[in-house]
Amino acid sequence: ISWNANNSLSWSDFQAESNSASFEDAHSVIKYHYTWTLNFDRIDDKIMFFVECLKLTSEFYPLLSWVRKSQATSSLLKHEQGHFDLAELLRPNITEQIQSIFNKKKFPTRGQNYEQQKQFAHEDSGLMIAKQVEKWEKYFFEKEIEYDKLTNYGQIFEKQQEYDTLFQNLHKM
Repeated sequence: ISWNANNSLSWSDFQAESNSASFEDAHSVIKYHYTWTLNFDRIDDKIMFFVECLKLTSEFYPLLSWVRKSQATSSLLKHEQGHFDLAELLRPNITEQIQSIFNKKKFPTRGQNYEQQKQFAHEDSGLMIAKQVEKWEKYFFEKEIEYDKLTNYGQIFEKQQEYDTLFQNLHKM
């Protein structure tokens, strides 16, 4: 499910079996999906590629996310929505950070001919972007841990309210 200012998660979105070994009452799996376009320049006899239009999307994975049915309260759902909102709140800055690595930089590509070079450029750029997204998803995961810790999984009402106020601005855009 791609993040959308007009939609919120519902318990029916949590489709995985709950994990009885976990101390959590619910678990949301959220990652960043990315798309990009490539452009090419011929410098001397070499084809150089550069990344343009990098776009990240915050995505929630229903088949990997779960809730203990006995604990499926509206306050817990709001806390889990907070994880999704946190990903979206961080997304513009993360996109900017990743894009800055590629801005105005041209990269050589492999291959015997133009078509092969284009194909390798797509493959190589995808790997380069994936490496950066993975790094930033670790950062997001650390922020999720901080969110859970500061709110005690939504149990500390005042702290949860602070986050909820922060997240409300996302839904007004």
